[in-house]
Amino acid sequence: MSTEDKTKQLETDKKFIKMADDFINQANSLCSDETDHRLVHASLLYASARFSAFLTSAMSETRESYDESTDKAIDFFLEEYEKMLREHFKQYRVSFDKRNTPPYPY
Repeated sequence: MSTEDKTKQLETDKKFIKMADDFINQANSLCSDETDHRLVHASLLYASARFSAFLTSAMSETRESYDESTDKAIDFFLEEYEKMLREHFKQYRVSFDKRNTPPYPY
């Protein structure tokens, strides 16, 4: 990978993390005494699923190509989500004992 490609990748990675942080901050701001955090979580998952379906549709030139790509797209999104989820669970496990109390009652 060239230096220019590495620089572009680094900028893309920074943008990616910034966008993710923006979504997390928005979700955190919606969690309150009046709004159950599980509702915020469910709505975030719903939005992600809806956007994934939209993206797949937008990238398909015809209804037939959309129908043909749906299962492959679903497999891709599920695999990527599982990888990210497992990685974050590992990261939170490292700092688990350092937290004072759970942030939300269950």
